[in-house]
Amino acid sequence: MAEPNFDVLKGQERGNWIRLRTIILLRWGAISGQLAALLVAREVYGLSLEYGMCFLVVGTSVIGNLIASVVFPESKRLSEAENLLMVLFDLLQLALLLYLTGGLHNPFSILVVGPVTVSAMALTGRSTLFMGSVAIFLVTLLTEFHLPLRTSEGFILQIADVFLFGQWLAIVIAIIFLGIYSRWIANELHSMSDALQATQLALAREQKLTDLGGVVAAAAHELGTPLATIKLTSSELAEELDDRPDLAEDARLIREQADRCRDILRSMGRAGKDDLHLRQAPLTTVVEEAAEPHVNRGKQIHFEFAGEEEDAPPPSILRRPELIHGLRNLIQNAVDFSTAHVWVEAQWSDDQIAIRIMDDGRGYAPQVIGRIGDPFMRRRRYSDDGSQRPGYEGMGLGLFIAKTLLERTGAELSFANGPDHHGRFGKNSERTGAVVEVVWPRRTIDARDGDTPVRYGENQPIQS
Repeated sequence: MAEPNFDVLKGQERGNWIRLRTIILLRWGAISGQLAALLVAREVYGLSLEYGMCFLVVGTSVIGNLIASVVFPESKRLSEAENLLMVLFDLLQLALLLYLTGGLHNPFSILVVGPVTVSAMALTGRSTLFMGSVAIFLVTLLTEFHLPLRTSEGFILQIADVFLFGQWLAIVIAIIFLGIYSRWIANELHSMSDALQATQLALAREQKLTDLGGVVAAAAHELGTPLATIKLTSSELAEELDDRPDLAEDARLIREQADRCRDILRSMGRAGKDDLHLRQAPLTTVVEEAAEPHVNRGKQIHFEFAGEEEDAPPPSILRRPELIHGLRNLIQNAVDFSTAHVWVEAQWSDDQIAIRIMDDGRGYAPQVIGRIGDPFMRRRRYSDDGSQRPGYEGMGLGLFIAKTLLERTGAELSFANGPDHHGRFGKNSERTGAVVEVVWPRRTIDARDGDTPVRYGENQPIQS
């Protein structure tokens, strides 16, 4: 079995999520700031600038916003190329305005970093690299080519050459650093969002399967009595119609079909969550249920159960879909990377319930042992020819889903390699592969004495 394939939207496709209205509102904010700076420069500081040209440059942004607002609907989503053109326009407009107002001698020249940062957060890496290159090129040109800042008396306002070089270098470093930093953070957020979406899909699928089992169980329970009545009545009719072979055959056919209906209902699935008595199950049963899909995959799975006291029966725990699916993913991971054996151990006491999953494979790579549980990363060491897991490269999504789902049930997970681990279960020379330990405070999943005990009483109708 391969890692589940979830149809989630990848982070790099989110460039198409940005609305035109968002870009327009941001641009109106930039226009307001530019106009305010020009008015303050003229009215307060009396600087002698090419105000006509400056207002014309700002006016191009105003005209662009007005056209976009009229032509396109507010809900329009921009494509990657459209977003790139919008951000590039803002960068060029700002560079032209800086050319008219002193170039890098203008303290507002640092704002060139803004469009690059927006590109890094919203667009692809290629678009961000292009925007950063254009920004650095424009900043370099502005060091030499610009109209000077003049006071009303005609004095030129400029900084020393060494500070000019420092200004250029600071802006270039800011473009590179903030571009990489923003891109890195955006990738992390996108990866986490994708993984969480996949987790929700996995839980929804498990919940759907559990609910389906409940529907089948309810149907089997409700139809049991009428099917038994039909079978009994048809048997009596068959005996009374011995002198009418044709009718007796029909009666026997009715009895056979009633038996067939009973068998079909039994084979369609197990009782699910809507049966009050089956909302809970012994710990041993839940663990075996989680491992069931991987029992016949060519690896030997060994189950070992022990309580703190020798005669202590296994606790009854909640049969929550996220708990079963999380354990199933961990066992799948162990089976995928084991050589021949997988061990699933469970222990319980009055305060804790612990499950430990081990294998005899090669274990986790040392360089990723601290990052296990993060989405979209290689999880385990495997041979160069791919024989450990043919046709598959683990991206860590299965472990992330398992960790997220189990932590939602109150569990604490730890990952280690066999020879380096000293846990509650001791050591075994055969179990040198990966080790996953899942520990719950007993009260969080105990179905009888825990925080959310399963109530007893009559089963309620399944709610749609």
